[in-house]
Order: sequence, then C-alpha cells, then structure tokens
Amino acid sequence: MTGFSRVAGKLQSSSALRLTYNLSLRLLRPLRSLLSFLSAGMDDLLAPDDRPFDLDPGSRSRPLLLLYDADDGGFEDNRGESTYLVPYSWWIKTRNNVMEAGGTLYTTTSKEDFAKQILLEMRRENCCKSENDEEGFSGGEFALVPEATWLQTLKSHGDSIGVNDIGTVLSANSQMHDVFPLQIRLSVSQETKSLRARISLMDNPFDYYRKACCIFRPETELLRIWDFSGQTTLFFVDDGNEFAADSPRHSGREILLELQVHGLSNSGNGMQRKEDDTTFADSRMGGTFSSGILRLNGSIDIFQPDGRTCNLSESDGYHRGTGLLGLKGLQNLGNTCFMNSAIQCLVHTPKVVDYFLRDYRKEINSTNPLGMQGELALAFGELSRKLWSPGTNPVAPRAFKSKLAKFAPQFSGYNQHDSQEFLAFLLDGLHEDLNRVKQKPYIEIKDAADRPDEEVAEEYWQSHLAQNDSIIVDVCQGQFRSKLVCPMCKKVSITFDPFMYLTLPLPSTTMRSMTVTVVSTDGVALPSPLAVSVPNCGSLKDLKRALSVACFLRDDETLLVAEVYNNCILRYLEESYDSIDLIRDDDYIVAYRLPKGSETSVLVEFKHERAESLIARDNYSGMAFTRMFGFPLVARLTGLSCGYDVQQAFLKLINPFLKPTEDASYNHDDAEHSVSAYEDSEMEDTQSPCDAESDAEMVDGPNEFEFFLGGSSKLRMSEPVVVSRARRSLEILVFWPEKMFEKYDMCFLGSLPEIFKPPSFTRRPPESVSLYKCLEAFLKEEPLGPEDMWYCPSCKQHQQASKKLDLWRLPEILVVHLKRFSYSQFLKNKLETIVDFPIKDLDLSSYIANRSSSSSCCYVLYAISNHYGGLGGGHYTASVHHGHNLWYEFDDERVFPINEEGIKTSAAYVLFYRRVPAA
Repeated sequence: MTGFSRVAGKLQSSSALRLTYNLSLRLLRPLRSLLSFLSAGMDDLLAPDDRPFDLDPGSRSRPLLLLYDADDGGFEDNRGESTYLVPYSWWIKTRNNVMEAGGTLYTTTSKEDFAKQILLEMRRENCCKSENDEEGFSGGEFALVPEATWLQTLKSHGDSIGVNDIGTVLSANSQMHDVFPLQIRLSVSQETKSLRARISLMDNPFDYYRKACCIFRPETELLRIWDFSGQTTLFFVDDGNEFAADSPRHSGREILLELQVHGLSNSGNGMQRKEDDTTFADSRMGGTFSSGILRLNGSIDIFQPDGRTCNLSESDGYHRGTGLLGLKGLQNLGNTCFMNSAIQCLVHTPKVVDYFLRDYRKEINSTNPLGMQGELALAFGELSRKLWSPGTNPVAPRAFKSKLAKFAPQFSGYNQHDSQEFLAFLLDGLHEDLNRVKQKPYIEIKDAADRPDEEVAEEYWQSHLAQNDSIIVDVCQGQFRSKLVCPMCKKVSITFDPFMYLTLPLPSTTMRSMTVTVVSTDGVALPSPLAVSVPNCGSLKDLKRALSVACFLRDDETLLVAEVYNNCILRYLEESYDSIDLIRDDDYIVAYRLPKGSETSVLVEFKHERAESLIARDNYSGMAFTRMFGFPLVARLTGLSCGYDVQQAFLKLINPFLKPTEDASYNHDDAEHSVSAYEDSEMEDTQSPCDAESDAEMVDGPNEFEFFLGGSSKLRMSEPVVVSRARRSLEILVFWPEKMFEKYDMCFLGSLPEIFKPPSFTRRPPESVSLYKCLEAFLKEEPLGPEDMWYCPSCKQHQQASKKLDLWRLPEILVVHLKRFSYSQFLKNKLETIVDFPIKDLDLSSYIANRSSSSSCCYVLYAISNHYGGLGGGHYTASVHHGHNLWYEFDDERVFPINEEGIKTSAAYVLFYRRVPAA
C-alpha cells in the first residue's frame, strides 16, 4: 500500500475509457505466458519504459496505483515501493536486527458476499507495536512491510542460518513458499471510521482469489494487521483517527493497488488448506526454496528452465534456509551472457547487495553531469531486488540494459562484449549516480618531494574522496603507489592513484619453440631455418635476442623480422615490446640480416614471379599467366640512382642460389669469387648501362630478369629510381624467365617452415600458473611503451621512463581481472592458461607497500566470471559462493549447484574476493 497521498495528477477520461482500461487489464492476463516467451526477441518492442505496467506480476517491484474518482470520472496514478503482506509471527521471528518504523495496529473483520468479493473493515487502534503484542492473540495476524525491509529480513535471516538450524528453518519456511500479487481496492468508510479493502474476483485470477479467501477466512475470528510500512497513516491527520483532507471521502472513490503476498498461500496463519484447492501446489509460484520442492526424504529438487532437475539432500550439505534467495537466473536478451555474468557476480557482492536492498534512493545524485541523474542506479537497484526476491522465474533485465545503454552507448545493441569491460562501465556509472559529493572542489596536488609516503598517500586519498564518495568507492576502490624514473636524468616521480580492479598478465612457466628462417643479404650464405626457444609470455625483443645467438649475428649486423604470407611480406615486426602471442604457430617468419646503421637507407623488397601455361581441353590451344613464388628477398641500398643499381643488388642476393657447374661443385668459400665473376661477365655485356639507353637494352633481353617497379611499370637499367621520402622503401617485382630456373636452385627459395609444427596425435599439456606469479608480473618494474612515454619535468621532454607499481591501499572487495585476451592491429588471441588462484586464503600482506597499514590483507573468493570458447563464439557464465560452502553456476536462465573443486578452470576470467579478518 504505497503512495496514498503522493498522487501525481489526474488523467480525465470518460466511462468508455475506464471500461477499455479494465477490459485491457483482464485480457492481458491470459497473454502473460505468450508475451514472456516472445519478449526475448522483442526487446525494443516491449521496453519497460514504454509500457504502462509490467506484464509479469511476479517480477513487479513497483506496482501501479490507480486512484479512481466516480464523480470526476478520472484516474490518478503513482508508482512507489512495493508493500508485502506477511505472517506477523514469522516477521517478528526472522527480522533479526533489521530496523523498521513503528507499527500501526488495525483490527480487521472480513466477509465474502455473493458478488465474489472479500470486504475487509480495518479499524485503527490507538496503540503502537510493543513486545506484549507479540503473544497472546489467537486470531490471524499479518504485517505490512516495505519491500526493502522485507528483502533485508529474508537475506539477513538466510545468511545467519547455521548447520544446526535445519529444523527451525524448515518450520519457518513452511509458511514462505511463494509470493503472488493481489489486487485490492482501498477506500475510506465514513460510517465505520475505518479503511475498507475490497478484494474482487473481477480484479484477480481465480487461484489468487481462492488464496485470498483462505488467508482472510471470511466470517471467522477477528484479524489484526500491523502496518510497518507507514503508508496507511497517510490517510490520517497528526497520527489521530481523523482522516486527512485529501483522503477519499466516500465509497465511490477507490485506490486500486497491487499488494505482494508472501508466505501465506499454502498454510496461511496456521490454518489448514482446503482439500479441493489444488492450485496451491503450483511449484512455479517460486518461494524461499528458490526453485525447489521439499520432499519427504529430506531432499530438495532444483528445477531448471529446460526441464531438468537436480536433487540435493541434507547430507550433501544443502540447507533449506540457504539456497533460497539470490538464485534466480537472468534471461539472455541476445548475446547478453557477458552482462548476465557480471551482474550475478555484482549482486552477490555482500556490501553492494545489502546497500541496494536498503533505502539507497536518498543518496542518488540527480545533478551530477557525469551520471544518469540516478536512472542507472535505480534500474540496478530494481534488478537487484528482483533477483533477491523469492521465486524461480528468470528475470529479464531489459529496463536495466536500456538505462546502461544511455550511459555507455556501445552496449545498446546485441553484440557480444567483454564482461570485465561491462563491469568497469557499470561500476563507474553507479558511482556517478550515487556520488555523495554534489559540488566537486578543485584540488591541486602537491609534489611529493621528500615527504614520507604515508603522508603523501593520505593526501592523495583525501583529495580523491573530496571529489568521489559513494558506496562503490567505499567498497571497491584501492590505491596504487606509482613510481617513475627518468632514464636520462634519473628524476623520480611518485604518485598515489586509485584503482577499481587489478588487471593481471598471465606469465607462463614454459618456453615456446619457434622456427624462423634467417636470410643473409651478403650474397654468400643460403637461407637457414633456426629453431629457438623463447618465454611463452615473451616479446619480440626476446625472439630477436634468441635468433641473434643462434645465427651468430655480428656486431655490425641487425635483424629485420617479417611475416610472409602468399609469397609477400605481410608486415614487419619492428616493435620490440610487442608480445610473441601476435605470432601464431602456423605463421611463416623470416629474419633478414642487414648492416647495422643502414636504417636510413632505402629498403628494397624483391618479390618473384614466373610464367605458367594452362593447357586447354582440345590440346591445341593454351592460355599463359603468371604467378608469384618463393619468399621475398630484402636489401638496403645507399647509393641507389638508377635501375642498374637495383639489378646488381638483386643479383648479389640470389648469388647463393646458383647451381654448381659440372666441372666444380658449389662451395661457400668460392661464393665471393662467384658473384664477382658473374658481375664481371655482366659488366662485359652491359658496359656502362647508366650512360645510354641503347646499352641498357642489350642487357634487358628476353631471356634475362625483368624488373617492375611496384608490380606495374617496367624498370629499365638507365632510368633513375625515385623513392618517396615518406616511405624510403621500394617494392620490385622480378620476372623469372624459364632459362633462369636452369641456372638457380629454387628449392632454397620456395619453402618456408612454420613457426611450430606439432607432432601428430599429440596435445600440449595445459599450462598452469599461480595467481601470485601473475601479481608479481604485474608489479615488476618495466619501461613504458613508446606510445606511453612520460614527460620528464626535469628534461623538459618525453622520456621512455621505467615504471614500478605497488599496492598501497587494498579495497574491501578486490576484483582481479586475468588478462586472457590480447589485441593488435592484425591478431586477436586468448590464453587458455589455468590460473591456480586461492579460494579461502588469498594473502597479500607480502605485496602491500604500506607497512603501517592496519587493514587485513586476507581475502576469500566469492564469485567468478567465466569465459568459455574463443574470441569469435565465446560464452560467459558466473560461479558464485552462496554460503555454507555451496557454489552455484549461473548460466543465463539456468542456475545449478557445482562443486568447489570444479571452479578452477581455464575459463576463469574475473575473480571477486572479499576481505576477511586475518587469522
């Protein structure tokens, strides 16, 4: 019973309009199951913001209140927090430390007339709730409680249940098997000075009406209703028995509202169920067993949306008071498994869910331009309450997704996204909506100078809190100490920055074997495939270092590494700190030995082409075409002036491929003599090709190599070669006539080994690494990348400084993101490394830099966001600890128990830890 005096405004309408509305309301009920089935694919069509009311009564959290005035012929509507009708005896036993407002007592009489409606006369008593009222009354007693208090009570009661409380829980939960909505029309009776509630069969489905008949037991003993919601007192003046001036004054004016009834559908207030009432056994109504049905053998069946059942007995450690709340699934709206996984982890975060089950609306910041004026926080709060209310039906998070898409438009569609990225945006949006700071002051951070770290860190933290103060900051944010050292002047800069989560790399304990073809450019040595071993998490710098040792690279040489694809160079691997994960096992990599110091010279890349013929079916006619072969050769030219220089560079590169003559075998020791002799013979024929065009034509004959600049225009020996200053590179296509294949051995030029060729019928053993090793790799000192260079205030220029991170302040909730995905311009990859993470005893005391901190550094795991599959077709789930050593898997709509031993898999992606006192 909410919002009785907070009426937004009147909507004038005719009697025909009222009739249409009432008919529409009744006609919608038979369509609920069909609409809920179709709604998964009609997200935009059935957006909650566009509907006058929720089509699923079981999931409604803010009912529609309609105020009907018979004289004015109009309706007034308002939305407020739901009010729940519960057994009073259950309420006083299970509320624990949950605080509620003082209760107002109503003595109530009920009767049922021939029009199939129950009439309740609620007379207010001049007393408030006291301990003496909890016992000594033999009639039916009920309590009206607000939704937030009701959910807090349920959760607090479930969390406090111990191993020895099974009998108590069973008897208490026998009255809490479901929640159902009940439509009630409330008006003021001037004759009896009371509130009159009318429950009609016209407003409710038949089974709900039958349940109401059992609950209120017409024509029987007196009933008492305690109102702890404070809503009915809005009808009265100054806590007296006189009605307020704006209260309904006659029976023609009613409030049509929806009341949520909990724990009363089966046994009510100690009454027996009617023998012919079979509707009460509907297991789909849900309840505190959260998709379970109690059986006589002491077990519980967990029902899944796909029809499967999973049985858990008390001997398995399953207690009826624990798996009861918070075990609802989330509907997949279309590639939203990433969102469902992150939400389930967050709504099971202890202090976060407790916050949103309370009255958090008073902290909403409606003026923050960085937030959504509270819309995102309200949507998440409503979703949290739906997930923690009793019942089994999966929740469709459409309203929440719609609000999030306004804050982060990249989530507006139905594409697959990253659960960690989604979580980061969600936490940021909730923080801005709930930021307690209305006006952010400007704060200038002082230089650390030689002050103690403790003093500087506290100054940074207080400056952060002066602008950012919310439940997200209280629970999820910690603090880094960041130290930068300039490589030139050794200037040291220390800052203390907040963090929301830790993104840890996955170092590998194994080595990776890689086969790379090393090509010499001195015209002497043949290409040589070399197998080297590098760290599995290494960089291109590690690969070059290993190749330099394997090929005996001289001090005056350097390596240019390139990936070859389809007889062309696909890309040059020049960034030393790029991960070798960019190189796949089936790639072809070539390393060219080039003179050191020639990086400013023109880089010439020679690609090879030959003629082919296709014989037609009649064997008389054919069609000639060309195709590329081999891998490119590379050289750097300093004195490039004309085509003759290009020709001579190419002849030098292919000199090692010369076939031995009949009278002498090929010897590497004679290679320099061979290339000199070849060049002398060519010089005799061509004389000075740069001097005249006619002399160049003598060499450029039909049986010699032909060169094409950029693959199109033919390059003549006397033509000058123009190179773009921006690129300083040339692509030359070399046409090989058939005569040249008799002179050169192409077997060395045409085959390249793959990076790694696994043996047949063998599998690599799964890799495993400790979470502590991941943390150490994250905290180790390393140089900044070229794109993240630091501006040194001493040198007055950007420097590639070394950076060292340390943990300074640890948060209450520690979110650990395992960096399984790597992205680059050319490649996306996922690491399937199994991370051995602690479950109950994560101790970070040896990694915290603040030795004076008194906060505990011990954590226990309570949730995991898992990712299965690859980058193209992966799927997200969530593994959640639900108390009493019980773990559950949340796979969209499906929720089922799992063993603790099974949560450590290669799918673990985001880990959620909560702080515990040190042992």
